[in-house]
Amino acid sequence: KRHGFSDAQIAEIRGLREDVVREVRHALGVRPVYKTVDTCAAEFAAKTPYFYSSYDEESEVAPREKPAVIILGSGPNRIGQGIEFDYSCVHASFALSEAGYETVMVNCNPETVSTDYDTSDRLYFEPLTLEDVLEIVHAETLAGPVAGVVVQLGGQTPLGLAQAL
Repeated sequence: KRHGFSDAQIAEIRGLREDVVREVRHALGVRPVYKTVDTCAAEFAAKTPYFYSSYDEESEVAPREKPAVIILGSGPNRIGQGIEFDYSCVHASFALSEAGYETVMVNCNPETVSTDYDTSDRLYFEPLTLEDVLEIVHAETLAGPVAGVVVQLGGQTPLGLAQAL
């Protein structure tokens, strides 16, 4: 992990399955923590927690009491994919917030509306891979109750993770 390899890459190099690499990594206590992106360059206090992963020591994900729902965004833009998936994720976030849930958006594309500061309670700028999503679910579970993960609104990328999740 020190060299930036994903579990899938380590599995490929070692001739193992990705889940075996993940189990060994967890057994060794090697898990990412999440740091807050300072959106104001330390000039003002940042209001919305944007997170990125790091293999550091201390997580900056604050505990919460309300249950959260994690929404997997649409990820990178692709030819033939419009903004309808991002639009759906944004409206899911608003609806879940109105229903009393904290909303957690996962998306690696900063050029989408779903990554705007007022769309969700928390935002993780992370790739939409099984490894990254499982670690975010773990971090959010440590922070408080997680009611579920919404995969069906972000298009093919999150749908491809549904069965493994």
